[in-house]
Amino acid sequence: MPTDSSPAVVPRPLKLAAAVVAAEGLVVAVLGIAEAFTIHSDRLERGITTTVFLLLYGAGLVLVARGLYRTSTWSRGPTLFSQLLQLGVAWSFWGGSTTAVSVVLAVAAVAVLVAVFQKASMAALQDDPTRDHPVL
Repeated sequence: MPTDSSPAVVPRPLKLAAAVVAAEGLVVAVLGIAEAFTIHSDRLERGITTTVFLLLYGAGLVLVARGLYRTSTWSRGPTLFSQLLQLGVAWSFWGGSTTAVSVVLAVAAVAVLVAVFQKASMAALQDDPTRDHPVL
């Protein structure tokens, strides 16, 4: 039986999903930092709000990845939602010079979705209030 400081047994597909979601979060946070360096006075409000959004979204993805790795039930919904959003973003990048970005985004999202929907992952993320750990 796991203690509060150790996660339950994490299936390999769920570890993969957690790693990919964490990487997505770090990339989004880096994009937020990069956006902060490109803010100009003529678009100050847009630059600040974009920076804050990207940093918060990146941090949220990292938190969700942590939840996946800890097999916390609450992390399943945000993971699925974020990957479905990412598929939409990938679709918007399709064509021209951004096709490679589209493919990378889509492959990552599909990999996470497939990993989360594996039987072992679903069992690990099954709602069990006696097993769930606090977020922080």
